[in-house]
Amino acid sequence: MGQEDARLRGQGIADPPIRDAATVIVLRDAQRAPKVLMGQRGATAAFMPNKFVFPGGAVDPVDATVPLACPLGPDCDARLRAEADAALAPALVAAGIRELWEETGLILGRPGAWEAPAPKGWRGFAATGHLPTAEGLHFIFRAITPPGRPRRFDARFFLIEAEAIANDLDDFSRAEDELGLLQWIPLPDVRGFNLPFITEVVLAEVSGLLKSGLSPASVPFFDNRGPRSEFQRLH
Repeated sequence: MGQEDARLRGQGIADPPIRDAATVIVLRDAQRAPKVLMGQRGATAAFMPNKFVFPGGAVDPVDATVPLACPLGPDCDARLRAEADAALAPALVAAGIRELWEETGLILGRPGAWEAPAPKGWRGFAATGHLPTAEGLHFIFRAITPPGRPRRFDARFFLIEAEAIANDLDDFSRAEDELGLLQWIPLPDVRGFNLPFITEVVLAEVSGLLKSGLSPASVPFFDNRGPRSEFQRLH
């Protein structure tokens, strides 16, 4: 337990509820000179201030109502549904696509018209003329924030190659201001940045998948629901 965890426990502050969340790792030039898209959280952020992270965030209720132009692949979908409500899986995928759009302005979608008006939180994405798609998306990691943190998430990490993005990979002009210093970081250089521990672990997994293939044989799961951290693999 870190000093901040001990301080919170000493003050009798209860752990916050664990929220479902999704993170998207966009991989560019995978075969030649792999890079990942990351940005820096603000100094005053309640969760992971100043850290460089992948785009991501909590699932919103409206994410469960958003139609996907293409679903997640069957193996990834089965692992994503492990220990989760069946309806949560597509909502997690949608949340990751929405967070990628909000935080970077990048579109993971297919051209198409929405059959019904897009819900709040999705209107900007829909206005681009795209439907969200999970085509090419790989579920590669799951981690639950340990007890004692000011916020806790059950985060699912997805990996997508940059070729699946529908717009200019270097145009972040439509991004919201949650992440600063958005940039494509070469994999050999990324560990020189200020990273959360779990991000370092996920990056190691990405490096391994570059050698073995981006569709994982199983998904690592750091389960911190209890007092002890447990490592599992979702097969």
